[in-house]
Amino acid sequence: MTKYYSENGAVLTLTRDQINEKYKWNLRDIYSSDDEWENNFAWVEISLGDYDNFRGKLKDSPQILLSCFQFDDEVGIKLERLYLYAMLNKDSDMSVSVYQAMDSRVKTLYSKVSAANSFINPELLKIPDEILLNMIHSLEGLKIYEHSVNELLRKKVHTLNKEEEEILAMAAEIAQIPHTSFSLFTNADMKFEKILDDNGNEIEISQSKFYASLYSPNREFRERSFKTYLKPFSEYAITLSSLFNGNLKVNIFNAKARKYSSAREAALDANNIPLSVYDNLVQAANDNLKPLHRWAELKKKMLKLNELHPYDVYVSLFSANESRKYQYDEGVEIVCNALQPLGSNYIESLKLAFNNRWIDIYESRSKKSGAYSSGTTFGVHPYVLLNWTDLLNDVFTLAHEMGHNMHSYFTGMNQPYPYANYSIFLAEVASTFNESLLLDYLISNSDSKENKLFLLEKYLNNITATFYRQTMFAEFEMNVYSRTENGEALTHDLLCNMYRDIYQKYWGPAMVIDKEEEYTWARVPHFYYNFYVYQYATGFAASEVLANKVKYEKKSAVDKYLLFLKSGSSDYSINILKNAGVDMNSSESVIAATKKMDQLLDEVEKLLI
Repeated sequence: MTKYYSENGAVLTLTRDQINEKYKWNLRDIYSSDDEWENNFAWVEISLGDYDNFRGKLKDSPQILLSCFQFDDEVGIKLERLYLYAMLNKDSDMSVSVYQAMDSRVKTLYSKVSAANSFINPELLKIPDEILLNMIHSLEGLKIYEHSVNELLRKKVHTLNKEEEEILAMAAEIAQIPHTSFSLFTNADMKFEKILDDNGNEIEISQSKFYASLYSPNREFRERSFKTYLKPFSEYAITLSSLFNGNLKVNIFNAKARKYSSAREAALDANNIPLSVYDNLVQAANDNLKPLHRWAELKKKMLKLNELHPYDVYVSLFSANESRKYQYDEGVEIVCNALQPLGSNYIESLKLAFNNRWIDIYESRSKKSGAYSSGTTFGVHPYVLLNWTDLLNDVFTLAHEMGHNMHSYFTGMNQPYPYANYSIFLAEVASTFNESLLLDYLISNSDSKENKLFLLEKYLNNITATFYRQTMFAEFEMNVYSRTENGEALTHDLLCNMYRDIYQKYWGPAMVIDKEEEYTWARVPHFYYNFYVYQYATGFAASEVLANKVKYEKKSAVDKYLLFLKSGSSDYSINILKNAGVDMNSSESVIAATKKMDQLLDEVEKLLI
């Protein structure tokens, strides 16, 4: 579908206008034309001056406060709609300069709006808490803002005075230097050697080629690629450790400036996540490493290796029918069948997306690569970008992105604008939940032993990469911050030793760690994201608990799950998950992922007998 042949036989990608309309987004659901977009853009620009009508007056009366909130919401709703239209048009064909310009203009407009409404929170914080809450309770229209106001008051102790906040704001760009320098250095300046691939062709190694090589059945090629890719990270370890330490110290400084006890507390407090959730994740994973050790031993045995190395962990033990193609319509049918346990309301909403061009399906020239869901835009359904290639992986991507899509859709349909979104802590729950149901469905309906083993392995690799690996990263991140906050100097040798020890602990005695693997700390960009990675693991663990509940508790669990999808940010993330049946402070919620891995390994071993 995505290719055609030119007259000389060369395979070319279709241009945007050669794709059938039914396979492309219908962006008229956002704006009927570019002119309508321009009119809304002009309205927001002109309206910025109206914020002055409320400046210095928020304490005067509940009516003025409500009017300010409602006006700010109206601006925000239009601004998000402007951004969605510009972004989707730009990503549809990135060669069209008109939409590149519109995207740039709306980002600039965001900055202007942020400057215009920046007085609101400082003014609210100047009002005594009791008086502010009494104002919120005095008008019916203000009551929907109560959670937002309580969240603002919760962070009051960590909010500085006007002058101090301005200093931190001015330093924000400087604070990005370690991450920006790391990104530029590793993606632009760092050079990699050429190697022979598994077909004997000379290639220059890169990040994408490195990852692809780890799946190659040719072990010599995997080892070559692994050692070649990591070589520059070891050669520049002193520079990279300086950038790494610089990033740690930036986040520690900001945390101290805002009166937090640690950088980890500051990072988690953004979504009101207790430190106990992080501690529980790491401890529960450490107490349940045996399934990963068991998987390592099985890989070593199946690959007939004397030693298992880091470059052996991704190669497939079992092959499926590689010629099997999945047309998009078949992929839709499979996903709908797999998600039937969620009931008719969910499936009807899913079909609404499939039948009304919410999804941009096929690759076309200058279209953005990869896949994403656009998230919640109040008053507009969410959109999904795909680049379908007829592979099984596309079916999983579709299930994953439709998990995000339905989360955003149900949130948008059931929450007022202030809560029509959800936190990063919750973002990956619905997507990995859908993948879990899809894998269970495909395994249950597998038509051959070989295909079933292939799918079981895919599930095992998901748990390895999304749960264990991300928890390992989270533990390493916690340790390096703790040592830095205690005044210890993290040299590149110490970082290598720390990473080697934690990697050995997670993979167990079957793993033999090459010197090159010790420098993985130097290449992972997520270590510059300030306690981000733990959320992949908690999200995956939560989705396993929810999928298991839906499987066995049926309707009562489905009702709670749908309530989770509808909740947006109307409560704290921890409470929203708890209402759905998942307590992330409980080790049992985390152990669900490790138990699932043991069950899958049992099935694999039975099939191998």
